Amino acid sequence: MSLPSEDRPRILVVDDEKVIRDMLADFLGMEGYDVRTAEDGAAAVNELAKGHYDLVISDLKMPRMGGIALLDEIGKTAPSALTVIMTGFGTVETAIDAMKRGAYDYVLKPFKLDEVIHVVQRGIEKRRMQAENLRLREALSLYKVSEAIAASLSLDQVLETVADSCLSEMDADLVSTWLESGEGGHFERQNLQSSTLPEGASLGRLSCSSVLEHLRSEASLLEQGQRGLRFFEEAPDLPLSSLTAVPLRVKSRMIGFVAAASFTRSRRFDEGQRKLLSIIGSRAAAAIENARLYEDLQATFQQTIEGLAKAIDKMDRYTAGHSDRVAIYAVMLAKQLGMSAHDVEIVRQSALMHDIGKIGCVLNLNKPGKLTNDEYEVFKRHPIYGRDILDPIKFLHPLIPGVHLHHERWDGRGYPLKMRGNEIPVIARIIAVADTYDAMTSDRSYRRALPHEVAIAEIERCAGSQFDPDVAGSFTGFIEDWREEQRALGKKVPE
Repeated sequence: MSLPSEDRPRILVVDDEKVIRDMLADFLGMEGYDVRTAEDGAAAVNELAKGHYDLVISDLKMPRMGGIALLDEIGKTAPSALTVIMTGFGTVETAIDAMKRGAYDYVLKPFKLDEVIHVVQRGIEKRRMQAENLRLREALSLYKVSEAIAASLSLDQVLETVADSCLSEMDADLVSTWLESGEGGHFERQNLQSSTLPEGASLGRLSCSSVLEHLRSEASLLEQGQRGLRFFEEAPDLPLSSLTAVPLRVKSRMIGFVAAASFTRSRRFDEGQRKLLSIIGSRAAAAIENARLYEDLQATFQQTIEGLAKAIDKMDRYTAGHSDRVAIYAVMLAKQLGMSAHDVEIVRQSALMHDIGKIGCVLNLNKPGKLTNDEYEVFKRHPIYGRDILDPIKFLHPLIPGVHLHHERWDGRGYPLKMRGNEIPVIARIIAVADTYDAMTSDRSYRRALPHEVAIAEIERCAGSQFDPDVAGSFTGFIEDWREEQRALGKKVPE
């Protein structure tokens, strides 16, 4: 049973002798190959431009363009095709030189047909194995790409993964991703270019409306050569070799598209690469939507935290702005200690919420004079109340250590758990210093704010007893520079 024509290996026979062309075409056709012929190298180049070929059998000496020149052209226009050179005994050295330049094999004239068929069979099998290995590599790469896309809840990371995948797996020169603006239009969210392109060359700008119009009626876009320029708003400086684009769909809604372009003459996207981009695009669309939902959720979380912080500060006019200031000091201190951006954000949020438990203290904590022993015992429960308030809210769990333990002391004499030293989470040690500094340098109903120098001296005195000495040292080390920066910006700082 013969293979359908589209599945049969394609061979191009190039020779200026019609008898040889026809003879090879007949016999190779009987072997099940799809065979075309060309009378010289120039005609072969035109034929190669029309479609894909697995193998080229070419004479060495021909008018207009010989086998060596054709071999160079095949390397540019059809680099995946194998080339077999036909030559006479007197030009064997030239044929061997051709193999050094990329030819797969050679046969000597006059040849036996079974020898030619044997060389072709080996070549086609090699192509089949190369294609199979390529498909396996692509499948593995696609799996890794899919895993990387699905694992991220950061929109920037998702888009970066998509663009890097297109550059590496598709060998693209340009990747452009467009997303909904939220106001009825679209905007270019990412534009990544290959580092191998000529420096300073402009790759133009895609016409978003033209691409979207096409993708609303077609499943994808694939254009070769200059025809693809109709999808550009600004023409590129380099000749366009290939352009492909696929929609980013969530259910029935198109949230944007991703496009890849090649400006390298020998690199044109084929149907396999278009399918690869389609698969990447389908994974990316879901990940982009999830990342956007996560960002919206994060914004809601942030608004919730800030709202609760304001509720705490509204409890008494003397505590107004306390949580915000503690968060500012705590963030600077976390950065000074070399914490990651993610951990710095947790410190900031926890500092904003550190006194949330005071909502459970049904007494005026800022009354004139000292608290009674009973009142102080109630006050000391506010870290526990804070933990209990946050505990049912899963997304706020990372903030609990700072809220629950910011009154622990380095020497173990704090509350509520009497932890000591490094047992105390660093987030709580940071907030302890920031909270104490702001409490001392702010007015209270029972006293006026202490001078900055007095507050700093107290923090230095209590380093190693109340405070982690390293954290206290970092705070006193940077606070002066920060105060100078704030003054230069015309902002008020503790005097």
